[in-house]
Amino acid sequence: MAARLAAALLATALAGCGQGQQQGAAQNLPAVTVAKPVQRTVVDQDEYVGRFVAVSSVDMRSRLSGYLAAIHFTDGQMVKKGDLLFTIDRRPFQIVLEQMRANLAQARANLAFAKADLERGQSLLQNKTITEQTYDQRTQAKTVAEAAVAAQEAMVHSAELDLNEYSELRSPIDGRIGDRRVSVGNLVTGGTSGNTTLLATVVSVDPIRFEFTFDEQSYLRYARFASASKEVAALNGNVPVALKLIDEKDFGHTGNIDFVDNAINQSSGTVRGRAVFQNSDGVFTPGMFGRIRVPGSPPYLALLVPDEAIASEQARKYVLVVDDGGVVRQKYVSPGQLDDGLRVIRDGLAAGDRVIVNGLMHARPGIKVNARELNAPASPAPKSGDEARAQ
Repeated sequence: MAARLAAALLATALAGCGQGQQQGAAQNLPAVTVAKPVQRTVVDQDEYVGRFVAVSSVDMRSRLSGYLAAIHFTDGQMVKKGDLLFTIDRRPFQIVLEQMRANLAQARANLAFAKADLERGQSLLQNKTITEQTYDQRTQAKTVAEAAVAAQEAMVHSAELDLNEYSELRSPIDGRIGDRRVSVGNLVTGGTSGNTTLLATVVSVDPIRFEFTFDEQSYLRYARFASASKEVAALNGNVPVALKLIDEKDFGHTGNIDFVDNAINQSSGTVRGRAVFQNSDGVFTPGMFGRIRVPGSPPYLALLVPDEAIASEQARKYVLVVDDGGVVRQKYVSPGQLDDGLRVIRDGLAAGDRVIVNGLMHARPGIKVNARELNAPASPAPKSGDEARAQ
């Protein structure tokens, strides 16, 4: 009886020792955090660098030559269409207008005399007092007088335009004006030749365009995708795009593509595209660099993992996964773009794989690990000997 009791106690002690060794071995395994890939529908995005350009840009030049009398703006201010910007000395044009009006009055007086002379000639011709040749001469004189009046009326109208409109230069568009190029008192050369004086430049601000170029291969891809989906970059307008400036991290500005060029540049093999963005706050300036993101594929279901879960082996990328036996396996993958903080995996990963996202430094292919699901409650830490004895 005593022998059996001793054997039972010995077996119990050995079993407890085995369990303790197993628990100790489990606690000594490297701890990692695993998560399954996220599945969601994504669209590939292409990125290009480009510059902002104004929708409208106007060089202010005078139609008339004369001395600059006044400037009515502050350099760099916002102007509205019709705002007065420059005034050319109006006095010479006022004198010309008065002269043209006097010439018109003289021409009208000549016309009145020619009409009266022709009316008298009708009765004289009936009485055979004058010849038909004389009557024809009076008729011709009346016609010449009418033409002279029409010509002088046109001259008066031209002089009125010079005085009332062309001597005052107004903004043709809404936008921001640059600095003045000529000071008051300087002679301004006007006209339609190439030697006219540049006074200032006005550029529109809102909306603003963004021009960029993309390669011929992308052009073909967009053209083929356009017929299959409305969510990709088509050859027509209203394609949504996003943009960021050089000092920004996120593509926070949204706009639409409104134009794609109709020819490929033979020297560079690229196509010019253009997008339109609202610019009510005036942050975008013509000539400014930016990076635009254009949708470049139809929507598709993709697997995504955190970017930090991807490691490199020379030119190849891989992730570490934990199989059902707790053993680490290496899988080579083809990563894609970042989408809402996660990296798209194009190939090499299955939806049910448990990918190591934390503890990569302690994991090696072929070893066993203590894997914990992401967001699962952590296992209690082992107590120290002093804490155990205190209890």
